[in-house]
Amino acid sequence: MAAPNHVQISIPADQNPPNIINHTHDEEEFDYSQRAQWLRAAVLGANDGLVSIASLMMGVGAVKGDAMAMILTGFAGLFAGACSMAIGEFVSVYSQLDIEVEQMKREKRSMAEINNNGVVSEENAKESKEKLPNPSQAALASALAFSSGAIVPLLAAGFISEYKVRIGVVVAATTLALAAFGGIGAVLGRSGVVRSCGRVVVGGWMAMAMTFGLTMLLGSSGLKM
Repeated sequence: MAAPNHVQISIPADQNPPNIINHTHDEEEFDYSQRAQWLRAAVLGANDGLVSIASLMMGVGAVKGDAMAMILTGFAGLFAGACSMAIGEFVSVYSQLDIEVEQMKREKRSMAEINNNGVVSEENAKESKEKLPNPSQAALASALAFSSGAIVPLLAAGFISEYKVRIGVVVAATTLALAAFGGIGAVLGRSGVVRSCGRVVVGGWMAMAMTFGLTMLLGSSGLKM
């Protein structure tokens, strides 16, 4: 009687399942995107404040050489812009919160039906609440980001009485800040730094020049301030 044949299949011990490696890689990418998302939003908010207030101050400076009028206008724009950004962000995030809370309630009911006891574990409930957005924090972060950019031209113009020098310093300080914000945004977005900086700087120059020119045109047409 012939002996039965035995077939042995060797499995390498050091071979890791590919799905585990991909899962770890995806987690690292997800963590990076989550960190970069709010940083980039902060940079964009600061850039908005910088361009808005610098352009507003340039517009007033086109028809009024008074330093106090220019600075007060800048501060008024800072307060209005920060409040507008905060309120808009609060309303937007609160709407998102309402949607996610309703979704969480539906998920709890589904889980309770699956468990057949009508009770959802406290651990799952706590984890779900921790993931919910915070409207107050989002509003505060948006206002602070806008204000951090808006304060740059105000500080640049605050200590200079000479009209032409003040305008030049505001433009120079705004340009440097725009280049810095553009570089930070490029690093976070993994894009070309030089191209990003150039795009942001040119956009800021266009906003300031258009505001200055159009306001001067209105002033020269007989509209008195």
